[in-house]
Parts: sequence; structure tokens; C-alpha cells
Amino acid sequence: MELKQITINPIGIVHTPFNNVEGMPIQPLAAKGIKGYIALFPEYIEGLKDLDGFSHITLLYYFHKIKGYNLTVKPFMDTLEHGIFATKSPKRPNSIGFSTVKLLGIEKNIIHIEMVDMLNETPLIDIKPFFSRFDNRINTKSGWLDKPENLPIENLRADTRFKN
Repeated sequence: MELKQITINPIGIVHTPFNNVEGMPIQPLAAKGIKGYIALFPEYIEGLKDLDGFSHITLLYYFHKIKGYNLTVKPFMDTLEHGIFATKSPKRPNSIGFSTVKLLGIEKNIIHIEMVDMLNETPLIDIKPFFSRFDNRINTKSGWLDKPENLPIENLRADTRFKN
């Protein structure tokens, strides 16, 4: 199989109160009440048609402050190392992150959101509507994260372990 070069261009910029990783919420559930906004590039405004009918959206973005990656990492929610693909660590081969955030409103190319857990000026790759019938699962397993000492995440904050 021949692999071709992939080009991904940002569609906008996510603005948040977080200029440093340290102290930032590690997941959207830990960011209740924390607001931000997306400045969508004007050429993509037409793509927002009907998005305002959703309560939540999933954002795909680029971890723009991360350099390099590790195949094993010690994630924020554990003291043991795990394979990168068994974690949501930002230090990944392709530096892509995703978060499902609350959609507060849309004004032209500005999308107001809540539950932000990414750095300020994060390049946005894509927006997808959150649809509970497709995006939720029941009877699931969460591997090492199912350990009782790993819950709750609502108050967990990032430290410097993935800082460059």
C-alpha cells in the first residue's frame, strides 16, 4: 500500500484562558464553567449552518506546543507508565487532540464554548456535532482507568510532565 503525504490545515483558532499547561484541566469534565471561543476562519462560516441546534460539539485540534512523542508515558491520572495509545496524553505521534465541549452560541465566525481544556491559540482542525445516539456507549470498559483511585477527574489539573 502506498502512503501519500497528508496535509491538514487549521480551520480556526481556539482561544482559552490557559497560556500554560500547568494547572489546566485535563479533560472537559474538569473544565465546567471555563469558557473560551473559537475564531473560525471566514472561509468556513457557511459550514456552521445548523450547528447551533446542538448542545455540544467535538473539536479536533493540534497540540501546537508539544514537540516529539513517547510511546510510553506516565499520564496525569496514574503513577505508572502506559502505552501512548492507552492514554489521552498530548505527546503523541501526530499531536492531535479532541474534546467534546458545550456549545454556548455562534455569532458569525465566533463560536462560544464552555468546558475548554486546551491551551490558548490552539489550531482547530475540525468540528463535529455531538450526537448522543452515536457518540455515547453503554457497557464499556476503560482498562487501567477503571481503578477506583483514578476517579473522579472533575478536579484534576495538568502538571509539567508534558511541557517541552
